[in-house]
Amino acid sequence: MRQRQLGRQGLGVSEMGLGCMGMSDLYGGRDESEAVATLHRALDLGLTFLDTSDMYGPFTNERLVGQAIRDRRDEVVLATKFGNQRAEDGRWLGVRGDAEYVRQACDASLHRLGVDHIDLYYQHRVDPKVPIEETVGAMAELVHAGKVRYLGLSEAAPATIRRAHAVHPITALQTEYSLWTREVEAEILPTVRELGIGFVAYSPLGRGFLTGRITKPEDLEAADSRRGMPRFQGENFQRNLDIVERIQALAAEKGVTPAQLALAWVLAQGKDIVPIVGTKHRVYLEENVQAVNIELTAEDLAGIGAALPPGITAGERYANMASVNR
Repeated sequence: MRQRQLGRQGLGVSEMGLGCMGMSDLYGGRDESEAVATLHRALDLGLTFLDTSDMYGPFTNERLVGQAIRDRRDEVVLATKFGNQRAEDGRWLGVRGDAEYVRQACDASLHRLGVDHIDLYYQHRVDPKVPIEETVGAMAELVHAGKVRYLGLSEAAPATIRRAHAVHPITALQTEYSLWTREVEAEILPTVRELGIGFVAYSPLGRGFLTGRITKPEDLEAADSRRGMPRFQGENFQRNLDIVERIQALAAEKGVTPAQLALAWVLAQGKDIVPIVGTKHRVYLEENVQAVNIELTAEDLAGIGAALPPGITAGERYANMASVNR
C-alpha cells in the first residue's frame, strides 16, 4: 500500500482509508466479531488510515475501533470527529462547535478510543451559531496540548475553510466525492488545493450504490438510513440504476469490478485525494483494496467522464442539505 500526503504539515496516510461507521450504525445489522476481523485485515493489507466519529453508534464505534487497534496503535493513523451531537439513546441533539464542547468531546473520544492522542481530528459539521474561529481556536489548543496531531473539517464551504485555515493550518477536508457526487470540483477542490489542504473523499462508492449490489430499495434493511435518502427513493432510485449500468459496462471493459473502477477513478483525481471506503466485511475490503493497483489511462478517464458527467445523479445527497457545505 502506497502512501499519500494530506496537507503540508507532514501527515502521511495509506492511499486508501477505511470508514468504520457502518460497523456500528446507520447501515443496518452489526457483527462486531466480523468488524474487528475486518479492521485487523485492513491493517494487514497496509490500509492503516482509519476513520470513525463520536456520533457513530453513538459512541460505540470509537470503542470498537479502539479495542481492535489496542495492540497495533503504532500502525494506525487514527481519525475521529466531533460536532454532530447525539444522546446515548441515539437521539440527534444538533450541531455544536463551541470551545467548551470541543474540549469535552476530545477528552471523551480519547477515553473511548483508549489512546493518548488522535492523529486527525475533524469538526464533523460546522456549527452556524459559533464562529469558526472559536471552534478551530479550541481545536488548536488540543494540538498544543498533545491530544491531537492534525486538524480537519468536514463538509465546510470555501469561505469557512479559508477562515479556519487562517486560525490554524487545516490538514484535511473530508467531504463526499464519487462518480455520482462531483459538486466539490467546482469550488471546494480548487480552494483546498490553493491552500495546500488534503482532501478525504467519503462515500466514494456512493454509499454502496455504485457497487451494483443494491438493485432495489428492499435490498436495504428497514433500519438502514440510506432508505431515507433521496437518491435511494422512487424515481431517483430507478434513474440512478442507469449510472450503475454504465459503470458496470466500463468495468467489464477494464476487467475489474464496478467498485474497483469507481475507487480507481477517485484515486486518479489527484495524489492529494484519499478515499475512505466504508465496509464491515473482509470480502468487500479485499475487493476494494485491489483498486490501488488499477491504472486508468487518459483515454479511460475521458471515457468515464463522457459516460458519467457531473450532475448526472438524480436526487440530493441528504434529505436535509442545510448542514453541509457551510
